[in-house]
Amino acid sequence: MLKIKNLSKHYGDFKAVDDLTLEIPRGAIFGFIGHNGAGKTTTLKSVAGLLNFEQGEITVNGMSVKNSLESKRNIAYIPDNPDLYEYLSGEKYLQFIADVYKVSKEDRESRIKYYANLLDLTKDLAQPISAYSHGMKQKLALISAFIHNPKLILMDEPFVGLDPKTSKALKELMRTFCDQGNAIFFSTHVLEVAEKLCDHIAIIKKGKLVVSGKTQDVIGDESLEDYFLDLVDDHA
Repeated sequence: MLKIKNLSKHYGDFKAVDDLTLEIPRGAIFGFIGHNGAGKTTTLKSVAGLLNFEQGEITVNGMSVKNSLESKRNIAYIPDNPDLYEYLSGEKYLQFIADVYKVSKEDRESRIKYYANLLDLTKDLAQPISAYSHGMKQKLALISAFIHNPKLILMDEPFVGLDPKTSKALKELMRTFCDQGNAIFFSTHVLEVAEKLCDHIAIIKKGKLVVSGKTQDVIGDESLEDYFLDLVDDHA
């Protein structure tokens, strides 16, 4: 589904991502783990086509994200702090996203209803986004990602600001989405969630990949929290 090969990205003299190679297969919930500043967000933005990068190749379904509009149609990206059009209502924002991705009227109405009910946002869709809390904006961003039925969803700290009920609903939604042959690549600091939810994990430190693989193969009998802390200390 997603292949990242020898990705490197600089900000001036600072190397945010250093020769990163990863593959996210179809059907996988893939957790991307690391301290703040490790290179997670830079990687996700590069995959989404929001950042240029100096070295490497990123493909989605075999199409390069650098020059393929079609590859971008197959991607949804949810940043850690959603930047939404706050003068619109939630409903109008979702209709706008559906227009951009050419979702049919029938499909968009059924999907908006389904996801808004699932994430408990239905009653708030008529309000302007400027009146939304961070958690409500996060819910709206999630709906906008799923509404056009992408093949790959990129999420940067998706559980931040969500209440326990919505977090549970999102985890179930992520599992269902990937069981349909799609994939999710997401960063998180919530290691207990990653351990229970992710089929695969990758750990990055100072822009370099430390380890990746199936979750249980990587951590063995340890908890992910203990494994992560031991690993990053060993690579200090």
